[in-house]
Amino acid sequence: METVLHSLLPETTDAPQRLHAAMQYAVLDGGKRVRPLLVFAAGELFEADTVNMARAAAAVELIHAYSLVHDDMPCMDDDALRRGKPTVHKQFDEATALLVGDALQAQAFEILANSPLEASRKVAMLSTLAQAAGSRGMCGGQAIDLAAVGETLTLAELEQMHKLKTGALLQAAVMLGALAGKTLLAAEAAALHAYADAIGLAFQVVDDILDATADSATLGKTAGKDAADNKPTYVSLLGLDASLVLAEKLRLDAHGALLPFGDGAERLRELADLIVQRKT
Repeated sequence: METVLHSLLPETTDAPQRLHAAMQYAVLDGGKRVRPLLVFAAGELFEADTVNMARAAAAVELIHAYSLVHDDMPCMDDDALRRGKPTVHKQFDEATALLVGDALQAQAFEILANSPLEASRKVAMLSTLAQAAGSRGMCGGQAIDLAAVGETLTLAELEQMHKLKTGALLQAAVMLGALAGKTLLAAEAAALHAYADAIGLAFQVVDDILDATADSATLGKTAGKDAADNKPTYVSLLGLDASLVLAEKLRLDAHGALLPFGDGAERLRELADLIVQRKT
């Protein structure tokens, strides 16, 4: 994935060099690559071509990277550390960080638009990614998150926020992988949506647990920041023990959703385990 991302990003020798260097800085040499892994796991299940999976995986990872760059800026979460190194606005400057996010988002859709798939398939993939990234997906979830600082949310409100902020892009990764392969039946799409819903919430529950229990060196970002910023989390709402129980329930829910696919979904099952059992 690192090789693919490097090949699809502009070279740092091309003008504007500083922007291109910052784009590479934001994307390369770090991150768990969970979203690309989900694209490949779902694509493998639906017999997708490697080139098409790689381009879909790169597109969703660039959207994720752009969101982190903007999320770390002073107008949002104001963080100085990401993936164990200074955030983009600290390493470069705020204006460059803003442009990096904008450029990475545009690059993601260009990559999908130029994939060697038939037009109807590309349109479906572009629509899937756009919806996941927009106001009814990731951006909407971030807006709710910013508005919720210092507020007390119900469990349903917290789940809705994270279904948009985190879950929407994870779901898009799964669906992009499937769309890159053979024709997707309605029952198969429903099973994948159920799986993605479970891992999307699980990812955030575990993030909240790690923010409360791990240190900054382990996480590669500032630990304890949610509590310091008075943000509602699963740990603040449910407590640590109940959050751990919920994460395990969601892992099992994800496994259950994949039962119709049999052994072919083993990689997706393993990724559900990775998401819940990770330490960073």
